[in-house]
Amino acid sequence: MELLRSPPPAAASSCARFINPSASPPLFKLQSNFNPQPKLSIFKHLKIYHVNATCRLKLKHLPPLSANAKASSPPPPPPTPPASRANNRKIAVVACSAVTVALAIANRVLYKLALVPMKEFPFFLAQLTTFGYVVIYFSVLYMRYRAGIATDEMLASPKFPFIIIGFLEALGVVSGMYSGAMLPGPAIPILNQTFLVWQLTFSILLLGRTYTLNRLVGCFLVAAGVVLAVTSGSEHDQLLSGVGIMWPALMLASNAFQAVASVVKESVFLDAATRLKGKVLDIFVVNSFGSGFQALFVLLCLPLLSNLKGIPFSELPSYLRSGAACFLNIGTNTTGCDGAPMLPLLYIITNIAFNISVLNLLKYSSAVVSSLAVMSSVPISIYILSRPLPYLPEGLIVVGYGKNQFNVKGLE
Repeated sequence: MELLRSPPPAAASSCARFINPSASPPLFKLQSNFNPQPKLSIFKHLKIYHVNATCRLKLKHLPPLSANAKASSPPPPPPTPPASRANNRKIAVVACSAVTVALAIANRVLYKLALVPMKEFPFFLAQLTTFGYVVIYFSVLYMRYRAGIATDEMLASPKFPFIIIGFLEALGVVSGMYSGAMLPGPAIPILNQTFLVWQLTFSILLLGRTYTLNRLVGCFLVAAGVVLAVTSGSEHDQLLSGVGIMWPALMLASNAFQAVASVVKESVFLDAATRLKGKVLDIFVVNSFGSGFQALFVLLCLPLLSNLKGIPFSELPSYLRSGAACFLNIGTNTTGCDGAPMLPLLYIITNIAFNISVLNLLKYSSAVVSSLAVMSSVPISIYILSRPLPYLPEGLIVVGYGKNQFNVKGLE
């Protein structure tokens, strides 16, 4: 507080004495070190004995006099040390890996159970998942955008990488169907083991990653095992005897296309971390746009894909209508569709959760780690499928498996 004199000099001393009788200078400052309380007037400790019209009282705000004012506000939290952030990231990777393995096992088992009622319409189930997921992913992305989780900056991400992802995944589907129709069943899972080799190679070439000697040796052993399994035996007993070099090479190319697509997804997350200034790109942005462009390229290749499955393109609408009737288990021509729609819907829900989990693991780790988690589910899945299951009381005889599904006798 500050008391200033504005009247003539003659009234200065009397004015000061009205406020403080012992004061003689005409200009003075009063400060109080009392601690203000809520609803407490600042004039509590100021006594005015007389009011004179020639005196003016002027109050000014002064800075806090006590250090307790600063101590009353809580200090900012200390920054998280780098070691703690690294530990949290490791815990997140381990947790995401465990969830991915569990969902991968459920995905493989439920796919075979879904083929029990849909054994005549596997092509319909494949197209339903391809095009239906676009609607589901974009719907979820819209809700996350309205909730503020997905921002305008995330949606403004460059679309060219998503076009590349969709094109490569569609190309992998087409080449995989083409070669899978011409290769023996046991050869497909062996050739698909090169997927990890392709991922390591393209991670080094496209992302500049470096790997330890142990990982490179393990990659070399996988490649050597594939070559040994394919070429072992006599000339007539070899796994690929009677099959030209074109079809195994096309299957290897299919794995290469899928591997490049996964590495490009990893690069999208890395670039977004820099462009968004440390923010993590929402996985549904990648899932939605990647699946959208994949569905577009698959649609362009639909005549070719239907012919590969023995369905003339002119008969495709009738085939899709019959497949929808079996999927919903309605109509008169639904013989053999027992278990629908429960089993196909369980597979679709699990497959969506599995795809989200794989992409989430890739976001926190790398494409190679996510692939290893998916591959580790194969032995457990084979064991479960060999046991009696609902709608499959005698189990299945597994003769081969792909990256996302098995080739099993009894379901053709």
